[in-house]
Formats: sequence, structure tokens, C-alpha cells
Amino acid sequence: MEAVVAVFAVLFVLCLVLGAYATVKAVGAARRGVDRTISQARRAVEDQTLRAKSLGRPGPAGELAELRLTLRTSMRATQDALYTGAAEDESLKESVALFERLSAYGQQLDAELKRLEGEPKRATLAERLPGLRERTLRITDSADSLRWAAHDRARRFADDDLDMLSAQIDVEADALRHWTSPEPATAPEPWPETPSAGQDRRTTPQTSRPGSAPEAARPAITPPGRRPVYSWQKKPRPESTT
Repeated sequence: MEAVVAVFAVLFVLCLVLGAYATVKAVGAARRGVDRTISQARRAVEDQTLRAKSLGRPGPAGELAELRLTLRTSMRATQDALYTGAAEDESLKESVALFERLSAYGQQLDAELKRLEGEPKRATLAERLPGLRERTLRITDSADSLRWAAHDRARRFADDDLDMLSAQIDVEADALRHWTSPEPATAPEPWPETPSAGQDRRTTPQTSRPGSAPEAARPAITPPGRRPVYSWQKKPRPESTT
């Protein structure tokens, strides 16, 4: 009885531990989901604010907002493309590492642009704008290059898979329509050759009489056989030459 109670107590404790662990995991997942939603909402609001500033503020302040919007849009699109592709293609991990190094420069530039938005002196902004514009262009060009290379690689693999699938479908379709395939044509039997006039005249008497071929093969006169020589016969005397 005590053993049964101990087993039930252990099972109860295990259930409590598993329930607590599941609760912590669920709360953590929900918190991450909420944080992700808040971050996305914050980015959307900030992007809309930058778009409004770039359109509503003329001069260096509006250009700073436009540079920030261009930088953030390019970096975010490249990040999504590389991280999504790296989950399916292992060769993109090096590209992700390069992008992370590039992201450090992009975040530094974005922080500098955000700080300069509150600069009251327009002359200072106008003086620093060419350098900021060049840095933004270099970073966005590098990010766009990585993104389009990943897109081209994914599209090439998709085209190869589509070509292979189309070839297999064509073979299967031909196999399903096996009754429509043309049968191999048999060659007609050749006609007998027409004999010439001279050959016809020579062969006509032979072909007109049945059994003429065996008779032609038999000799006309039977050659004499060897006569037997007996012991009582005299040998032939040779003729005298005198």
C-alpha cells in the first residue's frame, strides 16, 4: 500500500513539473509573440513618420528622413530574404554573416541620421549631407546586391526543378497515352527481279520441262569402269618398233 501511494505521489509531482514547464514555455512564446508584434508596430509607425517627414519637411531635414527610410527599407528586405533563404539553403550562411557585419554599419548610420534630425543648424546639416548620402548609398547597394543574388539563386533552383518536373510529366503523359503512339512500319517484301531477254531465252527450255535440272547434272555417257585382271590372262606384249 505504501508503495502505491509513493508511486502516485511521484506521478503527481511529475505532472506538476511538466505543467509548470509547459506554462513557462507558453508564457515565453506568448511574450515573444507580443514583443514581435510590438516591434513590428513600432517599426511601421516609425516608417510612416519618416515618410511623412520626407514629404512634409523641405530641405536637409526632409532629406535626412528620406535617407533613413531608404536605409531601413533596404536592410529589412535583405534581412528577411537572407534569413528565409538560409533556412532552406545552407550556402547562404556566409551571406548572412556578411550581412550581419553590414548591419552594424547600417545601425550606426541610422543612429547618426536619427540624431541629426534634431540638429537646429541647417548649415551644419547641409554640410554633412553629401557624406551621409554616400555612406547610405554604399550600404544600400551592398545590401541590395546580397538580396538580389539570393533571389536569383532561389529562382535558378526553382527553374531547374520546374524543368525536371516538366520533363517527368511529359514522359508520364506519353506513357499514359501509349495507344496513340505510332506502330513501327514494317518494310514491304521486295518484288522479284525481272529477267533480261537473253537470260529468259536461255532459261525458258530448262524451266519449261520439269526435272530438267537433275538430268543436266547427270553425264551423257557413263565412264568405263576399271576392268578386273585375272591371273590366267597374259600380259599384253608391247608392240615392236621394227
